[in-house]
Amino acid sequence: MPRSPLALAALASVAIPGLDVYNVLRSPNSDSDFDVVVVKDATGQRWIVRAPLRAAAGAALEAESGLLKALGRAHDTSLVSFDVPRPKGAASMSNPDDGRAVVYTEVPGAPLVLARLEPGPGLTANLGRALAEIHELPPTLVEDEGLPMYDAEEYRQRRMAELDAGIATGKIPPRLADRWERQLENVSWWRFEPSVVHGDLGEHQIMVSGDSVRGIVDWMDARVADPADDLAWLVASAPEDILDTIMEAYRMRRRETPDAHLLDRARLASELALLRWLMYGVRTDNADVIADGEGMLADLETLLFDSDDDDLT
Repeated sequence: MPRSPLALAALASVAIPGLDVYNVLRSPNSDSDFDVVVVKDATGQRWIVRAPLRAAAGAALEAESGLLKALGRAHDTSLVSFDVPRPKGAASMSNPDDGRAVVYTEVPGAPLVLARLEPGPGLTANLGRALAEIHELPPTLVEDEGLPMYDAEEYRQRRMAELDAGIATGKIPPRLADRWERQLENVSWWRFEPSVVHGDLGEHQIMVSGDSVRGIVDWMDARVADPADDLAWLVASAPEDILDTIMEAYRMRRRETPDAHLLDRARLASELALLRWLMYGVRTDNADVIADGEGMLADLETLLFDSDDDDLT
């Protein structure tokens, strides 16, 4: 059951002794795993409070806190240009099994609006550089926090196992299943250098101001894996000229050998996100999510196979 904003504000006062709460409001970022509120103190500074609703979420919150501290140091030493939420304190929940609520500084800026981007220099190019900065981070930064690490073949096998589980449900259109199997079995696609990835990037995770990416939030799914995962949302949603600008700036900032199939895997990752949504519904026995997932897969099948742009690579 969601906790009241006042209860979470009280936890913030415990987590940061001397914090004088002036106002509190529930954040739209609350979900099935976390209660989230925004607290304003007497000086006008805003703080984010996240409280886990499940034990597993509490463990993930602790792991993310360690990573955020490391990313904060990376920003302070100019390893990355964007900032991240800074954990400043934690308070135990009334039920010890639920873990601890964590209080963070708020990252400045407003969420990115992809539709407002324009090709060329400015925010669009800055976004490409920020994505490259994530992927240029040393993998030890993730490894030291005990977060997942995969080499290219391990990650390909992980994707294949996800697809096999989906096929077993009988809910994936056969033409989609065949397409994904061929792409996963094409080993030339999967010769990439594993990188630090955010793992859950989208417009709401990227905070911008003017022509700059000011911060990146929600690092709960960070890992060392396929950098294509962080580009999947752009391949799915960005106009071609916007994507071209982003990728030009991205490639100029990366030091690795060019990855010929980076966007191919990103496109695959964007499609498999629909499969993961369906499988979430299957695991939780949620009929509404299952129906939604099946509908989205049917729409994707129509887009890919019943149009002039059919690409079965």
